[in-house]
Amino acid sequence: MNSKCTVTLKKGREKPVLRGHPWIFSGAVQSIHGYTQAGDLCSVLDHSGRFLATGYVNTSSQITVRVLASGAAAQRTTIDGDFIRASLERALRLRESLLGSTFAAGSKSAFRLVNAEGDFLPGLIVDRYAEGVVLQALTAGMQRLKGLLVDCLHTILSPLFIYEKLDTHMAEAEGLDAAATAGTGTCLYGTLPSPIEIEETGARFHVDVEGGQKTGFYLDQRRNRRILRECSVGMTLLNCFSYTGAFAVQALLGGGLQAHNVDLSEKALEQASQNAVLNHIDPERFRNSKANVFELLRRDESRYDIVVLDPPKFAASKGELPRALRGYKDINLSAFKRVRAGGFLMTFSCSGLVSEDLFQKVVFGAAVDAGRSIQILRRLHADADHPVNLAHREGQYLKGLLLRVV
Repeated sequence: MNSKCTVTLKKGREKPVLRGHPWIFSGAVQSIHGYTQAGDLCSVLDHSGRFLATGYVNTSSQITVRVLASGAAAQRTTIDGDFIRASLERALRLRESLLGSTFAAGSKSAFRLVNAEGDFLPGLIVDRYAEGVVLQALTAGMQRLKGLLVDCLHTILSPLFIYEKLDTHMAEAEGLDAAATAGTGTCLYGTLPSPIEIEETGARFHVDVEGGQKTGFYLDQRRNRRILRECSVGMTLLNCFSYTGAFAVQALLGGGLQAHNVDLSEKALEQASQNAVLNHIDPERFRNSKANVFELLRRDESRYDIVVLDPPKFAASKGELPRALRGYKDINLSAFKRVRAGGFLMTFSCSGLVSEDLFQKVVFGAAVDAGRSIQILRRLHADADHPVNLAHREGQYLKGLLLRVV
């Protein structure tokens, strides 16, 4: 599947590629030759014609090239079934070493098998849910490779199903045909069971792959839910942007007294209640409110031992960053006022444009304005099955803080 397409960079713009960054933006490109359609495989050359990398190109995207292989060896690399299979097997071996018993026959565990650029397969997400697989081919290049991906996943994992979950925002950014990406997704192999049940740290959850957010469940928060579970004994919890209640379920199973979930999605809150029942949690200890979190935090004067803030992405572009920072300041300021003295705030940002240092500064500013003294207990990130390419700091999108509020 190699192509005759070549992308030549402007003079002096090759340094990020040489350092391993997987994205080449349109402003770095001098010329493109042999391009026929979005997702074409290409060779990347520097200004003098020296080979740098192999990737795929899309002139409709601000990220013109996404690199699949770089360095001298990449010139001899063919992007074919063998390449895809080797890449998936490498990712699988990492998860086997990290997760161990998760791979036992019949396991209902869930984990991320491929984390896009973090596993050197930009534009591809593959999540394992029990004995099935959900993939997101987020770019034109990965859409072109989808047939090979499905074949390799079937060969390596023998899943009961392979479901493709669509991302309309990414499809628009990539200039993909809207008609071809209509709907929420499609089953590429097997039959999607309903419901899908998974297990995580002693808890059970139903996952809505078709209608849920991301691929159905926030797998990146597994470690942080475990941390919350460990410090929830005898505590009351306010779980903001709760989605299907996973933080609340883990807190109550860890010995928490009561949990209050807040979300705008009635469907998500219904699923949260179902997850509570699935884990035999007394409904008197599990409360839901369909509400705007910003408004509820401002008007509700109730105090809690722990507040969790896990909001959606506030900044999808640089132009949205100032507004996003005001949003983070506002919501953390209100949350600090809801935490009892000696309690905890677990606060997150999943906006890749907001650095860890910048997020911490915003949270500290909120604490000062709220008149609360705080201690950092942990800096929080995605679990280890979400590796980050060291050259691609944008991949470390999830950052958080576990704070003790004095």
